[in-house]
Parts: sequence; C-alpha cells; structure tokens
Amino acid sequence: MRAMQIPSDHPLLLRIVDDLAARGWSQQNIFLPQALTLELAAECRKRAAEGELAPAAVGRGPFSEIREGIRGDHIQWLEPGQVDTCDSYLGLMDSLREAMNRSLFLGLEDFESHFALYPPGAFYLKHVDRFRDDDRRMVSAVIYLNDAWLPEHGGQLRMYLEEGAPHDVVPTGGCLVVFLSSEVPHEVLPATRERLSLTGWFRRRGNEPF
Repeated sequence: MRAMQIPSDHPLLLRIVDDLAARGWSQQNIFLPQALTLELAAECRKRAAEGELAPAAVGRGPFSEIREGIRGDHIQWLEPGQVDTCDSYLGLMDSLREAMNRSLFLGLEDFESHFALYPPGAFYLKHVDRFRDDDRRMVSAVIYLNDAWLPEHGGQLRMYLEEGAPHDVVPTGGCLVVFLSSEVPHEVLPATRERLSLTGWFRRRGNEPF
C-alpha cells in the first residue's frame, strides 16, 4: 500500500478548512475508510501487546513527568516508513496540511502523531495542546479507531468552545476532529472499554535556533 493522498482541493478537506476559518474546529464523522480504520486499530493493539506503548508524560523535555492523575493514556509516536498502514494515514494528513496552507496561510511545515490507548477508566484532564515555551503546534487532529463504539461507553472528547456549552465528541471509528491547538481547551472523559486514537499536531517553524 502506498502513502494515501487525496487532492488538497477535495471537498472533504475544504469543508474542514472552512470550519477552521469560521469557528476554529471541525468534526467529520466519516473521514477514514473503514478498512484503514480497522488496520490502524490492529496496528495500535499489536504495538500495545508487544509493550511498545509507554505511559504518556505531562509537560515537555526535562520538565515532563508521568502523572496518572492528569492523563492515563499510553502512546507511541509514528515514524514514516515503518508500516504501510501508518504511512497511508500520514499521507492523508499531508493532504490536509496542504489544504490548510493553501487557504489559511498557516505555514504548516510538518505533522507529528502518536497512537494513544486509554485503558478502561483512564482520562486526560482539561488542557490546551500548545506548550507555553513552544509555539510550533498550530492545529490538532484526532482520528478515532474504535469499532462499534456506543455513547454509553463514555470516552468522549469534551471541547470547551467560546460559543456556549461544551461540545462532546463520541470516539467512533473513522471520526476526525480538528481544532486550533492554542484556542480550544479540551479533556478526555473516562470510558468503560479500551479507547484507541491517533493524536497529532500540524506544526509551523519554531523560533528556536537550529
């Protein structure tokens, strides 16, 4: 399977761009093909079974630490060229990056992403995605990989939006949520079953020396 890309003027991508421009977030309930969603879920579970997913830390660099009272997910970062299935996903995200740059002039240079597995009962308290000392993360993107998820399973992404009441996203497989990293506080609610996703960030060039 080659890296999967679609034209940057694809109607689905343009709908996401329009949403970001109008309100700072977008939810597409059917973004990934079901076959790719299932393959990514299987890859996440395979890595978890092999012990490759590690408890996620809070903070950045030397100030990062494991704090299960704040977040309880286990993660592993994606690296291009490892697995065709992941490369297909990264190709789609690169198409979205091009679409956002073309219409929103965000200067997005790359995309980083990791698998995230939340065991039953795990959560992530309310936060924003941009670090205080690093302004490179511009747009957050979360793809859910859960088959046959029901609202009563919990695990919603709760976004705190300026326009009123919080908005909850049920983490059903194939659903994509995109939002401006510095402007949408959010949390992950506990679930009664294992919860899988790919979480990532589109980044611009930082002001750090090379």
